[in-house]
Amino acid sequence: MREIEPIRLAELTTLQTGAAPERMLEATTTAGLIDALQEVWSRGDAWFVLGGGSNLFVGDAPFDGTVIRVLTSGIEELPSPYPGRIRLRAQAGHAWDDLVAYAVAHGYAGLEAMSGIPGTVGAAPVQNIGAYGQEVQETLVEVELLDEHASEVLTVSASDLGLGFRTSVFKHHYGGEPQRRAVILSITVDLLVAGERVVRGEQLRRALGLTDDAPVPLSWVRERILAIRAAKGMLLDEHDPDTHGVGSFFQNAIVSERVARALPPECPQWPVSPDLDAVTVIPLASYDGLVPQPQPAPAEVKVSAAWLIEQSGIRKGFKLPRSRAAVSTKHALALTNRGGATAAEVAELARFIQNRVHAEFGLVLQPEPVLIGVEL
Repeated sequence: MREIEPIRLAELTTLQTGAAPERMLEATTTAGLIDALQEVWSRGDAWFVLGGGSNLFVGDAPFDGTVIRVLTSGIEELPSPYPGRIRLRAQAGHAWDDLVAYAVAHGYAGLEAMSGIPGTVGAAPVQNIGAYGQEVQETLVEVELLDEHASEVLTVSASDLGLGFRTSVFKHHYGGEPQRRAVILSITVDLLVAGERVVRGEQLRRALGLTDDAPVPLSWVRERILAIRAAKGMLLDEHDPDTHGVGSFFQNAIVSERVARALPPECPQWPVSPDLDAVTVIPLASYDGLVPQPQPAPAEVKVSAAWLIEQSGIRKGFKLPRSRAAVSTKHALALTNRGGATAAEVAELARFIQNRVHAEFGLVLQPEPVLIGVEL
């Protein structure tokens, strides 16, 4: 751990907004990260950790507290208790796409559809990142973490992290506080040892243009996903004017079947898989020998936020007058900094889009990045 001269957050975040914080620390080892966290907590500072900065929307006013840069890295191969599988433990500051590239290069399946997602490994479980129907929760086994104001590092099972669609117990949802204030130190994933695989998910098959069940190489899947993301401006590329954003600014909406049926039939929709492994807990004192029949939960549907935005009259490349923030020219779901845009300009555009979608469809789009010092 070392204290450094604070750097403008606009230089450390992909959306390129934010002033220099009051104080900044860097941690390149897990021990250093633990020391930094405990030192900040002992001071009682406001704080947040910064990895790749790809999922942060920071306001224009200086952050009145300490920013801890997580620069740890490393991948360790571990045995899996299941035949034909292997586990990888990666440090929190390791680049997510480098972990995916490592897995694909070694013939380990389970992460390839999430190729090209920016950010770090430690941030991946926080919002249960995913793409084309594949999510971190499908392969995540456990995380090492340090709870706020705690001294002991804990290993916590993925089943205890409240993982759901772009959420977890760690996620700071807009307008609320996380259920668990903790910092992830490492993650462990369990992957299939297979240089090729049969692609099953509907979203991924559609994206890859697959029409049969023949196995395809993991490297081919990765190359195709990277090409698709590049075409949508969803890869970090300094030569691409659409690159300065946070990827998808708004989450795809999860609605009931009734609400989904009320939308135009051409609106892209995907059923949300029910929890087939739900556990019913019956207190022993009240158990009478009968197990109640499970009550079916209302079916939910994921609908395309990009489609809702475009059908509300917001086209690719749209911007408000005199604003330096704009919708990506490649993807309606991405808001971009076209050069020197303030957080206020980005927020103004985001609110305009939210209002248009609500007026047309009655749905309120929720922001996907973590907002710090910004109101929508």
